[in-house]
Amino acid sequence: MGKKKVLIVDDEEPIRLLVFSILGKDYIVIEASDGGEAISVAHRQKPDLILMDILMPRVDGYTACYRFKNDAVTKAIPVVMLTVIGYELNKKLSQEIGADGYITKPFNPQELRDMIDKFLKSPN
Repeated sequence: MGKKKVLIVDDEEPIRLLVFSILGKDYIVIEASDGGEAISVAHRQKPDLILMDILMPRVDGYTACYRFKNDAVTKAIPVVMLTVIGYELNKKLSQEIGADGYITKPFNPQELRDMIDKFLKSPN
């Protein structure tokens, strides 16, 4: 079986590059720079997991996550919010709109791998 595909959605290129450097060996990493682009990329590429920032121009992460979870094509894709916002209220809102996980920046590379493995590693 081929590598699983992870879509990283962040308006900051250094974050996208960092995530690629952490995950690129084990996963196919594709990118989008805002939520609107993420929606079209997800429809075309069918990622196995989406890592998404919240604060982005044009379409923010909350809006994009809500759209993913209410779209027949993308609703089954796990969405993990990857954001600098660590408030419990934001975590709760993310869960309410359908996010499957939440990681706060700055993050530990192992924490990121563990979160992704939780959704993408097949059971032994």
